[in-house]
Amino acid sequence: MDSLLGKTTEELERLVQEMDHPAYRGRQIAAWIYRRGAETFEAMTDLPRELRMRLAERYVVGTLPVVRRHVAQDGTIKYLLALSDGQMIESVYLPYPDRVSVCLSTQVGCPAGCRFCATAQGGFARNLTAGEIVGQLLRMQSESARRISHAVYMGMGEPLWNYDNVVRSLRLLGREMGLSLRNLTVSTVGVVPGIRALARENLPITLALSLHAPDDVLRAELIPTARKWRLEEILDACAEYARVTGRNLTFEYLLIGGVNDSPEQARRLAHLLESKHLPGNVNLIPFNFVDTPQGYRCPSRASIARFREELERAGRVTTQRMTRGHAIAAACGQLRRIVTGGADARPEGAIPLPLSC
Repeated sequence: MDSLLGKTTEELERLVQEMDHPAYRGRQIAAWIYRRGAETFEAMTDLPRELRMRLAERYVVGTLPVVRRHVAQDGTIKYLLALSDGQMIESVYLPYPDRVSVCLSTQVGCPAGCRFCATAQGGFARNLTAGEIVGQLLRMQSESARRISHAVYMGMGEPLWNYDNVVRSLRLLGREMGLSLRNLTVSTVGVVPGIRALARENLPITLALSLHAPDDVLRAELIPTARKWRLEEILDACAEYARVTGRNLTFEYLLIGGVNDSPEQARRLAHLLESKHLPGNVNLIPFNFVDTPQGYRCPSRASIARFREELERAGRVTTQRMTRGHAIAAACGQLRRIVTGGADARPEGAIPLPLSC
């Protein structure tokens, strides 16, 4: 049966009118789904019983059941959620003193093939619908006493390879659920056509570029699909995005010990961004251990500090991803691999690590 989750208020109005009910019933259904978190039609108590019965015959609300949840001492919760076709996706609940953020997936698996990512090792199955993307936030909100105000599209998948559903979900989070679009962040490995298209959507969101290397050769080793677009093309698209939207970007940089964490690479990274006159901060993300064929390892605290110092010396605002969820397999794809039999090992004495999603 078709899911109502993912439909706009206007679409729900037309749906009930086709069932010979007034349009305002559609607005009531939208409020029940997006504002009140109803999971069944029976819960929509201000609808006529006859309408609820007819809806239940043809539709489902479309909420996502929890397969497994892992809770960390810092309040981070990693969710494994089931989809209607039996596939599973991951989402992360991230409480902070001043806000609650969530990390959302956009695909089942990921076709980007990043060498350091557990999701990539699991392959790619399909895109998520807009309803399945929004449904992740609704599931986590249903279990949270605090209101979720921020969302980052940094979970499983490459958002801009699921462009239409991602844009639709952003509009749903804004219009239907009341989140500020300025509190939403979409991450990409550098899908140039998607970046240019997103610039013209009139969505005041933040775009985050997963950079991870200061040159094309190393970047192609870390992100095989990066070979499709050179860094110059990607950064030109980012510059267009900043110019059209007036929004600064965030540049995500995953630090892998002995691979891309040297002071010289930090200097080259700063020069690369400055050469394109790109505004925005660099967000450093120490590698969250995943057992890879390449044997990637965590960076030392000293190398992280040196890398950051070089960027700041070059005048680049630099942040570092807060340590969250290292005890609950919170990096993208880890929990799904554990449940499906591809568990990641964590080396004895591994330092606390932040999310890699």
